Amino acid sequence: MVLMIDQPAPVRLLSAAGDLRMPFPDLIKYCILGISITLLLLALGILAWQAFRCCTQTPTTYTQQGTVSSNLLYSDMKPRTAGNYSEAPSTRMEDASTEVHRLSRCLSQGSFPSSESTEAEGDMGEQDNVKKVDGSLRFSVYYDQLQSQLVVTVLQVEGLMEQKHRLQPFVKLSLMWSDSVGVEVEDSTDDEAEGMAPVLWTVLQEWRTRIVKGSCSPLFGDQFSCILQEHKELRHLNLRMEVRDFDKFSRNTVLGQVRVPLGQLKISYPLELQEDLQIPQKDLVGEVLLSLKFLPTSQRIEVGLLKVKTAITEMCSDAALYARISVQCNQCKLRYQKTSVVARCLVTVFNEVFMFSLPDFPLQQCKIVVSVFETRTTKKPTKHLIGQLAVGKEKSSEDKHWSLMMSSVRQPVAKWHGLLN
Repeated sequence: MVLMIDQPAPVRLLSAAGDLRMPFPDLIKYCILGISITLLLLALGILAWQAFRCCTQTPTTYTQQGTVSSNLLYSDMKPRTAGNYSEAPSTRMEDASTEVHRLSRCLSQGSFPSSESTEAEGDMGEQDNVKKVDGSLRFSVYYDQLQSQLVVTVLQVEGLMEQKHRLQPFVKLSLMWSDSVGVEVEDSTDDEAEGMAPVLWTVLQEWRTRIVKGSCSPLFGDQFSCILQEHKELRHLNLRMEVRDFDKFSRNTVLGQVRVPLGQLKISYPLELQEDLQIPQKDLVGEVLLSLKFLPTSQRIEVGLLKVKTAITEMCSDAALYARISVQCNQCKLRYQKTSVVARCLVTVFNEVFMFSLPDFPLQQCKIVVSVFETRTTKKPTKHLIGQLAVGKEKSSEDKHWSLMMSSVRQPVAKWHGLLN
């Protein structure tokens, strides 16, 4: 009699696994093993080669990148040659101090556009033979005598010079009025030529066309109109049209302008004109009595805004003025300060003094910019820039008011300055 004893399940599985055999012969097994070892050795060799290359070529690569970055950084100071740096590397390494200096220079130029306008006026005085820039403006003007309405249509801008970036041109129009041509104002700006009587202008209306992207000869067709009062005769009106390049993140660049004295044209019928663009010029829209005092011991400068004189044609009870004062010293822009809001009149009195601490000494470059704004007290708060003025010194020159201040240390020196727009 044979007894049948059941084995446990794990024991049966082990015995079944022991009976299994691989279906491949030993030669194939050894081939697979050899291939695996070969791939492993190849991967280790590639890893060792990359490590050796990284250790031996890292200093050379960084030196080359630093050289290319330095050349790219100062490319605007060197004459450009065709083919140089046509394929710049995407990753650039620069010295931290050099980068900070470059960024501070860019920020200072963008924050103080009046310095650029001053340089443009200086270049214009040195090169009297240059009277226009590339491009022309085509427009039409019409004055309806029955309705006392002036109609201006901007048609097209032609022949603009191509820039490094895509142009986004538009036209800003300013209708300016002066009660008398050639009337002298008290102690005008230092930049005014001797023997020439400045004219005090008032901006009556301002318009701007739409923006045309990526075109050097944009078509507009925008029409603007305004009703002129009886005492504003055409012979006292000037139309200033500025062609500008729109920039969302900084001040728009003025490419050129056209000035049209309406009193010299017969515009009882629509008159179409095409004028060459001229070098941009600012207009005198007022005067500012400014006081400066330098305190060398505490390294401070006091800026006093005393009076603002403007020409206004209509007295508005809710019109008010305020000013913003900015100081830039040795490529460092200080925090600006604002005056209180004062009701506007022919001579608006502020009598406010502001203190600025100078971060660096000695002063190699310092510029004080005063911007005068008009606002309304009864309506929704809005501001309108009337004009700006700039005083100070550069590395190689300084204006008269700054020289008087430095020669009268710790004593306030007041002087009238022209307000330009």
